[in-house]
Amino acid sequence: MTGRQFDVVIIGGAVMGSAAAFWLTRLAGQGIKVLVLEADPSYARASTALSVASIRQQFSNSINVRISRYGIEFIKNISEMTGSDGGVTDLGLNENGYLFLAGSAGNAALMEELRQMQRAEGAATELLDRAALAARFPWLALDDVSMGSFGPRDEGWFDNMGLLGALKSAARAAGATFERGRVLGVTRQGARATGVALEDGTRISCGAVVNAAGTAAVQVMRSLGEDLPVEPRKRTVFLIDAPNARHPQAPLLVDHTGFYLRPEGDHWICATVPDTDGPVEAADFEPEHHLFEQVIWERLYARAPGFDAVKVLRCWAGHYAYNTLDQNAILGRWPGIDNLYLMNGFSGHGLQQAPAVGRGIAELITSGAYQTLDLTPLGPERIFENRPFLEKAVV
Repeated sequence: MTGRQFDVVIIGGAVMGSAAAFWLTRLAGQGIKVLVLEADPSYARASTALSVASIRQQFSNSINVRISRYGIEFIKNISEMTGSDGGVTDLGLNENGYLFLAGSAGNAALMEELRQMQRAEGAATELLDRAALAARFPWLALDDVSMGSFGPRDEGWFDNMGLLGALKSAARAAGATFERGRVLGVTRQGARATGVALEDGTRISCGAVVNAAGTAAVQVMRSLGEDLPVEPRKRTVFLIDAPNARHPQAPLLVDHTGFYLRPEGDHWICATVPDTDGPVEAADFEPEHHLFEQVIWERLYARAPGFDAVKVLRCWAGHYAYNTLDQNAILGRWPGIDNLYLMNGFSGHGLQQAPAVGRGIAELITSGAYQTLDLTPLGPERIFENRPFLEKAVV
């Protein structure tokens, strides 16, 4: 393997890396040599695999709404977008919507401001007062709720591994190479990346490098002497059975008391952000079992009395690649290294953004500029300028 040359090396083969490879082969054609390196092709601990696989239009920044507008069309038309080579005809989209609850009039005012922005971008966001909420969702207790923001279409959840598989299969069929390999660092000469160094001693040369390494992106950047404000944050997800609460058409509920909930077949998925939220070790995937009994259940029962009898069926922990600057993606060319491109720091909403972000990075590499969506506001320059571009609607 020593001495091999590629046009583009992508570090990380989960949904981001696969999306970039897919679009590179589409936009540049089969003449481009793309190598995708993934440390664990089983994706056992990848954020893609451990995600609750949701998509929404209700963000606080218009660029995130545009990204998700692109993403929902890609997901709905996966067969057309990836073709027969993708091997996936449907991603099983459950278009139940998202419902954000507000506990105060101040939050309701913000919801109205965001609704106007979201609808201007093509979303279908509706604001529901307490009476309208009670009529549409009679199983909820709403005494402490002033308003709800609901997306009646283009929001829900889908097959996460189906999306990854379609992107990867189509990219491979178009000539991209996917290999197992742990990247220790990026080699550099002046203002250009020259290749990557692997754990087994292999060195691979390339014309451009894409850092799509998820929570490991920081280590990649450190090999170049660069800092990235991204850290792993652990999220424990619970699959629960609630026999007195069967509402399969329920939306994904984001409660102002600090938890989220959505149906999963005859059961439910729920989670919360721990009060002690902070960085964890890269290998720490131990679920925080106490969070359901000590935090979630009381809040859940207060919101919906049907959750009086609940059994935890299983739970798992995944990692957010959490951008500590502003909880938004870090996308584009890294200042000072002309051919190093980042797609990192998604802070929990990366899966739904992969179709648009993968295309944007491919456009930058092949044409030198964004063509489909202008992702410039998410560029890494804001890190150097300490200029947060905050996303308030982080779930």
